[in-house]
Amino acid sequence: MAIQQVSVNQLSNPGDRDKLLKVIRECSDAMVRASAEKDFIKEATADISKQLQLPKKIVQRMVKVYYKQNYDEEVAVHDQFETLYETVVK
Repeated sequence: MAIQQVSVNQLSNPGDRDKLLKVIRECSDAMVRASAEKDFIKEATADISKQLQLPKKIVQRMVKVYYKQNYDEEVAVHDQFETLYETVVK
């Protein structure tokens, strides 16, 4: 894959440079917020897992299923997995 050469002249308009810089800053800020939220989720699930003596993996999965609102799909996939595993392995 060839690398496309970009001419600095393409951004000679100060308005265009300002628009690009604004988007770069906004995206950077969003990435910082997303990283902080990921850290919160990791800490919160670890804390409640420890407090209630629950497997962290199960708590994380519950959070994910609740977020996606796909409980029925998760159950169906698990049932399919269980049936296939028992058929093939046992």
